[in-house]
Amino acid sequence: MTITLSPQRIATFCQGPAQQIALQAVEETGSTNADLLAAIDRLNAPTLLVAERQTAGRGRAGRAWHSQAGASLTFSLAWKFALPVHALVGLPLAIGVAIADALAMFDVKVQLKWPNDVLHEGRKLAGILIETAAVAPREGSWAVIGVGLNMAVDAALAATIGRPVADIPWLTELDRDMLMATLLNKLADTLVQFEQTGFAGFAPRWNALHAYSGQTVMILDNGRVLHEGVAAGVDATGRLMLDTAAGPVAVMAGDVSLRVAGG
Repeated sequence: MTITLSPQRIATFCQGPAQQIALQAVEETGSTNADLLAAIDRLNAPTLLVAERQTAGRGRAGRAWHSQAGASLTFSLAWKFALPVHALVGLPLAIGVAIADALAMFDVKVQLKWPNDVLHEGRKLAGILIETAAVAPREGSWAVIGVGLNMAVDAALAATIGRPVADIPWLTELDRDMLMATLLNKLADTLVQFEQTGFAGFAPRWNALHAYSGQTVMILDNGRVLHEGVAAGVDATGRLMLDTAAGPVAVMAGDVSLRVAGG
């Protein structure tokens, strides 16, 4: 296996705030999120780490993220905010909007599943995992934003994943450096705006992409149903609003998951 992504070429496609990102590509690692978190104290700039293959990729709630070299795009972006960690509530949803905007440039239409999945034709195309680290008081915080984007899923990988996922095989025919840079451009613009507006600046766009708007859904915690109601979108802080039999309920993102009722 060789590294087919070139930091030098990715840089030529970067624009605006993305031009300030330090770019790194590796053939294989355990987890790009874990690598950047371990290096936080040594980072002097926003940093991208993209791996051809991750052997211990992670999703939310400790789940594994399975991928194959050349068939997916797996990367993490470390970004420092002049904000405390608690002000980063809603960031995963804003990242979902950024990914949707980037894919739209290739005429790929997606929808968003609360709180951190990107869907294509009803199945998971990309996942987002954000981990944070506080720095010295009043010096802000770091967010390490991990993204896994399926491009081509063969039978062996599908069996390993064990649940239906989406893929778009023709994405593998694109210039991967250009695709990576397009994602970075949208992500960097989003992160700059998020520092200024928080999630409130993204809520209308997220709701316009909401996969389950008006549908009855269940919120689960380790398989236990916490809430059931009609999904009414998210509020300015990223809470999912449900219309339940007992009245409106606002659900904060955590290790809970969402499922369509009866699905």
